[in-house]
Amino acid sequence: MKKRMINLVQNPNFKWLAIVLVLLVALAVPGYSWMKADNHARAERRKSLLSPVIMIPGSSATTERFNQLVKQLNQNTPTKHSVLKIKVSTNGTLSYSGKINKNDNEPFIIVGFENNHDGYSNIKKQASWFDQAFYALSESYKFNNFKAFGHSNGGLIWTYWLEHYYCYYSDEIKIKRLMTLGTPYNFGEKNINHKTQMLENFIKNKDKLPKNLIVYSLSGGKNYESDGIVPEASVAAGKYIFQNQVKSYTAMTVTGVEADHSDLPQNKQVIKVIKQYLLEPRKLSEPQNTGQAKGQ
Repeated sequence: MKKRMINLVQNPNFKWLAIVLVLLVALAVPGYSWMKADNHARAERRKSLLSPVIMIPGSSATTERFNQLVKQLNQNTPTKHSVLKIKVSTNGTLSYSGKINKNDNEPFIIVGFENNHDGYSNIKKQASWFDQAFYALSESYKFNNFKAFGHSNGGLIWTYWLEHYYCYYSDEIKIKRLMTLGTPYNFGEKNINHKTQMLENFIKNKDKLPKNLIVYSLSGGKNYESDGIVPEASVAAGKYIFQNQVKSYTAMTVTGVEADHSDLPQNKQVIKVIKQYLLEPRKLSEPQNTGQAKGQ
């Protein structure tokens, strides 16, 4: 028996078999650990009560753009929304300020960009930078749903991201509602027959939009044609992207005081619409978030 064992060990095929077995074990251990960690992360995401509102400001605006909006939304409410701000640099570095409070299930997350310039080429870059921020947020906070808000070009960034990046998250993370405010879907064009390349591309890729999405498009009515900057026809062009493509698409026009483009985020009618249609109903006693808020 001993001689047979020696012969077996000396057999070249046995040595190769031993090497293969060692390699399989070496690969299996980290693979099992990764699978276990991945299953834990999925379970944590499924149980999460967190439903953030993620906001993107328009061109030339910073993460401070919505300070007044947040202040007004937090007035006369039993539970304040905490605020986390993220600035994305051109090399993808994320800079954080603020935090998500442990017991806040509906925080505001504001994402801005170092390069916040106008133009279709920049919209596409900003959507890519936003995706880096969104991925980091989804990994850190493990939310399974969220709401989206975009002012001006922020709505364009959301639209491009939904058509090109959201598919990588849609199995685990649901976007419930999108609200755009003064978003120029056809840039400065007043005639819908003159479609910009951006609008043409949005329409071309609209089948990639999530079918269960609820969209609200708000425009400012400073006069009968525009909010002072964005033509009303350009905002209305959003219907060619969303209508009959998502679950529902609703267009609204805000008039009166503070209905010009730059004042829209502070407009009292806009605040009311956000509370009524974008946010979850606020209760006197809300369930606490079971996940730990991760400081950045």
